[in-house]
Amino acid sequence: MNKSNLTAADDRRRFFRIDDEVNLFYKIVDEQEVFSASQVTNDLLSNCSLVTALDMLDQESRLVMYRIEKNDPEIAEYLKIQESKISLIAQAVMSQGNDFSKGDMRNANISASGLAFECENLVKEGDFLEIKLLLTSCLAVIVIYGKVVYCKETEKGEAVMPYLIGIDYINMKEQDREVLIKHVVKRQMQQIRENKES
Repeated sequence: MNKSNLTAADDRRRFFRIDDEVNLFYKIVDEQEVFSASQVTNDLLSNCSLVTALDMLDQESRLVMYRIEKNDPEIAEYLKIQESKISLIAQAVMSQGNDFSKGDMRNANISASGLAFECENLVKEGDFLEIKLLLTSCLAVIVIYGKVVYCKETEKGEAVMPYLIGIDYINMKEQDREVLIKHVVKRQMQQIRENKES
């Protein structure tokens, strides 16, 4: 890849960046744990979040559903109801089986290549983190692994917590990156509308 292509890719990643208040849970992990957890397996749920996996399967089923609708609209209607049930169950599973609490809300800057967020404790540069991020726009929980590139004191003013951590993602799954980008774009549109209204 030549230099101009790298610059274009960097520009695209910078475009997908937003300041947001998010529900985020993190912990320091061992480097070996990061790379073993990032290995690709044949298990769909090991390779991406539950919502991402369901979305991928939903895309695969759309063509089949289109043919069923043409031939038998009642069966198609029944299958759509079943899809809605599955979606509700997935949302219930995610809301009950995670580490989040109201205390995990924090200011963050989210992009397709890295993440910065406020935290209570000083973390060393070079540490590895496991981060669980709740994306409310699509009700997805994604697990991100990253390396700390800086941890500095926040500027006084709007900061709620004393430190700001910046991480670069490590071996992020492309399906989860796509979900993250969709969330950022949705939140950008929301914020633009809110600014116009105010």
